[in-house]
Amino acid sequence: MKSILLLALLILSFLLSLKAQPTLPVPRNVQAAIDNGTRSLSGQPGTSYWQNTATYDLHVNFTPATRTLSGRVNIVYRNNSPDTLYQLHFKLYPNYYKKGSPRANAVKPADVGEGMKIEAIAINNETIDAGKARINGTGMWLSIPELLPRKEIQVTIAYSYTLNKGSHQRTGEVAPGAYFVAYFFPRIAVYDDIDGWNRNPYLGSQEFYNDFCDFKAEITVPNGFVVWATGNLTNCDEVLKAPICQRLKLAESGDETVQVIEESDIKERSVTKDRPTNTFIFKAENIVDFVFATSNHYIWQASSLVVDPGSGRRSRVDAVFNPEHKDYYRVLGDAKATVEAMSFRFPAWPFPYPHETVFDGLDQMEYPMMVNDVPIEDVAESIELTDHEVFHTMFPFYMGTNETKYGWMDEGWATLGEWLISPMIDSTIVDLYGVARYELSAGTELDLPIMTPTTQLSGLPLFTNSYPKPAMGYLFVKDMLGDELFTKALHHYIQTWNGKHPLPLDFFNCMNAGANKNMNWFWKAWFYDDGVPDLAIKSVKTKGRKSRVTIERVGSKPVPVDLEVEYADGTLEKIHHSIAVWEHGAKTLEITLSSKTPPVRINLGSPHTPDVSKSDNSWVNEPKE
Repeated sequence: MKSILLLALLILSFLLSLKAQPTLPVPRNVQAAIDNGTRSLSGQPGTSYWQNTATYDLHVNFTPATRTLSGRVNIVYRNNSPDTLYQLHFKLYPNYYKKGSPRANAVKPADVGEGMKIEAIAINNETIDAGKARINGTGMWLSIPELLPRKEIQVTIAYSYTLNKGSHQRTGEVAPGAYFVAYFFPRIAVYDDIDGWNRNPYLGSQEFYNDFCDFKAEITVPNGFVVWATGNLTNCDEVLKAPICQRLKLAESGDETVQVIEESDIKERSVTKDRPTNTFIFKAENIVDFVFATSNHYIWQASSLVVDPGSGRRSRVDAVFNPEHKDYYRVLGDAKATVEAMSFRFPAWPFPYPHETVFDGLDQMEYPMMVNDVPIEDVAESIELTDHEVFHTMFPFYMGTNETKYGWMDEGWATLGEWLISPMIDSTIVDLYGVARYELSAGTELDLPIMTPTTQLSGLPLFTNSYPKPAMGYLFVKDMLGDELFTKALHHYIQTWNGKHPLPLDFFNCMNAGANKNMNWFWKAWFYDDGVPDLAIKSVKTKGRKSRVTIERVGSKPVPVDLEVEYADGTLEKIHHSIAVWEHGAKTLEITLSSKTPPVRINLGSPHTPDVSKSDNSWVNEPKE
């Protein structure tokens, strides 16, 4: 009888503990996906999970003198969905510069033009009237013969447009003789199990959401121009002179820095093969996008490192830049240090791609295997920019998140990577990117929950919800779990969802499963709910030789507790408690000080812990008269 009663009590206790755990909101369209079996609440993809894919065969001619890009793309698109498709939705990103297109940022009049011209279309090798394609801004709809589930369709499109010279928005002319060319071809939008077609227009503010596809690109440029791109260059010997290719191979096989292209090579015209044009051929598999850059006067530094000791696999790191930009001479070392830190320290996952090329451009933007970074003289800012953009390799590219809708699922991680890796490169750096801006805006009309779709945000809320707020959330969970368990949970998420399209709910549930700990109380409070971070020193009481400090959680956002205590004998003590102290809803925390000497000064707070009201974060023992 006693054993039955004990068993009943244990079951009741377990059920009550489950009931005590908050549940995360599930939007109606996500619940439909769960009901359909494409998603689950376990953190794993549903048993019926699917995603579409394609192969892209790109043929591009780029004329720097006129900035004219003409091309042909052959797409073999596979419908892995359970739906029969009668239309394809394309993204025509160059139409950001088309007259009449909606955009979030102003464009110089000289860059406003006709956008991308669709010159010819063929479906399954049958030519159709290109005028039947319906174009609206950066979107294009194309009617097709029915595309059944598990079937493929072939679409060929010939097109052209003029690359922007000013109004540099992630792509365009950097300077005469230097160009970064992104989003340059018609590509099929994502069709997924949540929203169907990704219909969100590209406005220049939100970023991107693409399927994992295979790419082959043939890029033709004039003599003297070198092309760097996503993927592997497969015909170096056909387009570059033998010494250049030999240096590149040397860089790919060793840890030393190699001057692949020097200023003297450019002056002596000894870089590219001597013909009117050269066609560079690149291949890349299972990636979400393809970009290229070209210049006739940039130098090229390269090195490589082992990123996976088990297999001995190496990744090459490049810095490609105008030699007049002296600050760029340090970029290769910082980029390589970032790749090393990512592979072995955080997130401690082998860098997944064969190279990472940092190109001297006019932006601060990431792409698969490529970075377009403006030169920065300040050393700390240069390091922070480099490691932030390189860190994006994992999020969103390896993980396939929807940047357009959930910007925090990539920018938050890159911000955390910047905070953690910058001091690894230079120990004097204390990177507080975005902390103050969140602290000032928290609780105001501009402070919206992180889970607000990025498509609904602009200005300050777009920034704080994408960068510092999620980065703090990740950092606080890392602190609570400890490095070992946090890494285990994060690796579980990466292993489960790389090459797929995780939703926020997938991430939260996967981290819970990987840590074997229900953290919904924090996910809900930090990512879903309103509220502010606000702690206060409520009281300091000394009785005999013991002192107790009471910390009050004034705001609803859970944050760590950090105290710096100065004692009467001049000694200092630092005390830290993770967010775990607030897990069960406590409003106060009592801390017994370790010293038997009375405290004379106490400060509450730390650099990455926001607090909307700091007037109650200090205590001083005023001497009695």
